[in-house]
Amino acid sequence: MSEFQYNDILNMPYPNPDIEKDFPDEILRAAQFAPFAALTGYDEEVEETARITDSMVSQLV
Repeated sequence: MSEFQYNDILNMPYPNPDIEKDFPDEILRAAQFAPFAALTGYDEEVEETARITDSMVSQLV
């Protein structure tokens, strides 16, 4: 396998270089945090677990 296998596509222009002009700054700023959207609801689960644990501890005391 040659290390220059993709040489023909390395310097091709990006298909839509003006894409950033299509979106407001707020959306572009929010897009950088999109991967964390999978954690939606995580905080509520942690709070619920803490509530249950606290009630169990208070019953022991």
